[in-house]
Amino acid sequence: MTDNSAEIAGSTDRTGGDRSAGDVDSVTRLPGFTEEARAFWQLRARIAGAQVRQALAHSRLRLSLIAVLSLLLWAGMFWLFIDGFRFLKTSIQHAAAYDTVVQSVFAMFFTALMVMLVFSSAILVYGFLFRARDLTLLLSLPASVERVFLYKFQETVFFSGWAFLLLGSPMLLAYGLMERAPWYYYAELLPFLVAFSYIPTGVGALVCLLVVYYVPRGRHHVLTAAGLVAIGLAAWVAWTLITSPRGTMLTPIWFQEAVSRLHFSEQQLLPSWWLSCGLLEAAHRGWDQSVLFLSVLIANALLIRQVTVRIAARCYRVAHSQLHSAGTSRKKTKPIWIDRAMVRALPVPLTVRLMLVKDFRLFRRDPSQWSQFLLFFALLAFYFINIRRFGSQSEAVGWANMMSFVNLTVVGLILSTLTTRHVFPMISLEGQRLGLLALLGLRRGTILWSKMALAVGGSLIPCALLVWVSDAMLSIRGALQLSHQWTCLLLCVGLSGIAVGLGAKMPNLREESPPRIASGFGGTLNLVVSALYIVLIVMLAAMPWHFHALAQHQSAADFLIARPGLLWWLKVWLWGGTIGSVCLAFVATAVPLRIGFRAFQALEV
Repeated sequence: MTDNSAEIAGSTDRTGGDRSAGDVDSVTRLPGFTEEARAFWQLRARIAGAQVRQALAHSRLRLSLIAVLSLLLWAGMFWLFIDGFRFLKTSIQHAAAYDTVVQSVFAMFFTALMVMLVFSSAILVYGFLFRARDLTLLLSLPASVERVFLYKFQETVFFSGWAFLLLGSPMLLAYGLMERAPWYYYAELLPFLVAFSYIPTGVGALVCLLVVYYVPRGRHHVLTAAGLVAIGLAAWVAWTLITSPRGTMLTPIWFQEAVSRLHFSEQQLLPSWWLSCGLLEAAHRGWDQSVLFLSVLIANALLIRQVTVRIAARCYRVAHSQLHSAGTSRKKTKPIWIDRAMVRALPVPLTVRLMLVKDFRLFRRDPSQWSQFLLFFALLAFYFINIRRFGSQSEAVGWANMMSFVNLTVVGLILSTLTTRHVFPMISLEGQRLGLLALLGLRRGTILWSKMALAVGGSLIPCALLVWVSDAMLSIRGALQLSHQWTCLLLCVGLSGIAVGLGAKMPNLREESPPRIASGFGGTLNLVVSALYIVLIVMLAAMPWHFHALAQHQSAADFLIARPGLLWWLKVWLWGGTIGSVCLAFVATAVPLRIGFRAFQALEV
């Protein structure tokens, strides 16, 4: 494209002479498909190089933190899978039964990832194809619509595929090491995973494109209906899995019923079944069969790519035009019942209530936000509901206490991720509209208090509900369950205050993309501070109550009676930790908010 522009600029004779017909033909000739591909790959390489240089120059802390956390996550998952496969191998002595169980686990794991990839890729494609700021320029270039679509589609494959590789590679490497797989098993891992991820990503892109093309104004209703269907299917699967298999755990009857419940994921038309069978064949030295399954995956990946590109050639430009012209309707919209209830019932000033209604409308109208929120908490709820299946009622009380403690920490970590992703960028986005908000008579302090109220109220209800479900499944009662709810309250208030305060102190007014705002230095610092706060608040508020609950057990009681000094320190930790957690939550909330209020009041736009 650059060469053509230079040719056009230099084709006019400086003396004003006319050009020959051959020169005109060479100027008006559009670039071919190969030239377009080369130009767009050069564009991607230059953008990627500039981003890498900028990140190394200005975001070394963020890159280091991401690398370290990703490595720790990968190593932790690898260790868990190694231990899990070792446990299965020692529990199931029959080789054929062991292979059947492993195949069912593989099929269920990759089926769940495939469904998640379809939804996540549809959300990413919607942002890349219809909301990106460079689309106006790209669609005005002398390039085909297919090439512009492929350029954005390849970005979607990359962003949705790296998370799939991060989640899938530790399990596959652990299985290969446990089975002493041949070298070609490891050589085929990357082609298998890339070819597999291409299929659900293509399906998600195709669904997004067709929805925007056929129902540009009703896309939110279609997405809501699809979300309800997905929730219904997830509830059905959860209900199927909740009923524990009959018989004693880890007996042949238990394994047989457990595998039969996962049989729905082993349909031979699913790409997840091709992937699991191909990798298992490679691990068991079935070279020819593994290559056959890999060929099937690659062929279907290329097919879905061609089908999606063909449909995009006919629909993408029209869908893009319809979407951006759909806002011209003059139909009056009335506030729905939940907006009216928030305006009337919330015990806060009217201006704060109106800001809360506005932010809540923006949240529910953006599928990329509420879908991530729903996905995180739905997965946690699914895990908490089925956690009882991992232990029996006859086990020691320490197992239930330990799992409830871990679940509370996981809820806090997930909440810190969501506050960094959704709450921290809200201040930067409002800072770009301070002039308009000032004309409406809104004070800057009111803006920050509305963000704080929305963050606390929006996080407390689902987090408290998840903690309650976890405790109910683990049969946690009494003071320990109350301490979990108290810790959850402190986590929601403190994490919201940190996100709002740091977001006001370090706003990014030049960026309009919330993910990019959250991935900057301020968002990285917010994530680090939030993680440190979670560790401290859980150690102060939740951990002493767990030791207190363990002390009520007979074996632990005998141990503590012989050591009365230890019992005294436990009581000091119990009451001192409770008081200290309140003081820490107050400091973690008040100090960032005070700093953020001062910085936001002095902000000039």
